[in-house]
Amino acid sequence: MNKKEFLTSLESRLQKLSKEERQDILQDFNEHFEVGKEEGKTEEEIAHSLGSPSQIEKEILASYYVEKVESTSSASNIFKAVWAVIGLSFFNLVIVLGPFIAIVSLIAAGWITGAAFVLSPLLFLINVAVFPDSFEFFDMFFSLTLCGLGLLVVIGMVYLTRFGTKGLIKYLNYNVNLVKGGMKS
Repeated sequence: MNKKEFLTSLESRLQKLSKEERQDILQDFNEHFEVGKEEGKTEEEIAHSLGSPSQIEKEILASYYVEKVESTSSASNIFKAVWAVIGLSFFNLVIVLGPFIAIVSLIAAGWITGAAFVLSPLLFLINVAVFPDSFEFFDMFFSLTLCGLGLLVVIGMVYLTRFGTKGLIKYLNYNVNLVKGGMKS
């Protein structure tokens, strides 16, 4: 693969990025070719040493989505970043998807539990409205206790969700850096 084929292939793969970002990346790779030619290498040798455009695309998009989720951590951006990092290698399917599913499951379970506890007085009132003879003070106080506990759980989940999101972003960054060529000491 010569320089023109390499750059054309890379540019077509990076259409998800803005034009300015694409041009910056292509300029960087163009410089790699210029430096390689000065060292006496052929275009084919330089292209081979840079790697395949598809792997470069995966690495760039993974970095792009992880940076995007750092600035705006919406659910959509988090899912895009996770899938981009998983796409880097088959190994990441297990290493990234497993912890992601575990974190999302724990956070979802916490929110559902907190919401159920907070809504327990409402369920008590519906039960009394449907079956008026079933009113008991124990049930009323128990539902109020659950509501208070639910409010504490919801407050805890706000902090746990923030912590989990930040931890996941750091983990994705670590994984992208590791796949790109190892961590710098």
